[in-house]
Amino acid sequence: MNKKIKQIINKKNRAKIISLTAYSKNIAQIIDKYVDMTLVGDSMASVLYNYNTTRKISLDTMIEHAKSVRMGVNKSLMVFDMPYNTYKNKKLALFNVKKVLKKTKSEAIKLEGGFKIKEIVKHLVSNNIPVLGHLGIMPQSVRGKFKSKGKTEIERKKILKEAKLLEQLGVFAIVLECIEKSLAKKITNELKIPTIGIGSSANCDGQILVTDDVIGLTNTKIKFVKKYMSISKNIGNAVKRFKQEVQLKKYPNKKYSY
Repeated sequence: MNKKIKQIINKKNRAKIISLTAYSKNIAQIIDKYVDMTLVGDSMASVLYNYNTTRKISLDTMIEHAKSVRMGVNKSLMVFDMPYNTYKNKKLALFNVKKVLKKTKSEAIKLEGGFKIKEIVKHLVSNNIPVLGHLGIMPQSVRGKFKSKGKTEIERKKILKEAKLLEQLGVFAIVLECIEKSLAKKITNELKIPTIGIGSSANCDGQILVTDDVIGLTNTKIKFVKKYMSISKNIGNAVKRFKQEVQLKKYPNKKYSY
């Protein structure tokens, strides 16, 4: 097992697991110092490309971004989020995952789903592919408005069973997205592997967010997102100063000229 994955698993019940997304070297090398896991997320579909669904991002596009991210990742575990329709069956999944690992040097992959992808997860793990699970809201499967999960008894039982199934199949951790807090706590307590929450309360073993949301580069109004700064304002201020200095002929002065 990968040393970084062992370290993440060993943090369960000891320390919180910190995770963020990255789509480029510049962001990756900044967050790598602080996170345990860097995810090349299919969230880039909406964050970077302004698509209305993660289904529209292609595997090749994500691979190119991951190659850039790889140059900025050193300490943290680099995980590649397999996009929609790239793991429809065992054969296709293994082919695409091997392509991803070879081209991007990612150290693990993430898949959305439970019962429906049981055989796929089993096949990948048997081929020594480290898999990160994902339950709750699954953006690749959602049509229309996202709704939190775990509010009905039927839904709670299904998600808990799927979490236990994924653990049995050999995933090293599970992302729980927008799951009701008492259910997130129950899953976390009953699993030996870590849970990483996103909108699923502090009851999880760790947390993940989209970096662009954290730094205020997006205008998202999602409930679980906390903006820790407004980098868009800083960018705007820098551009404003650049414009003013060019107009006043202060830039470029001798220092910045050949």
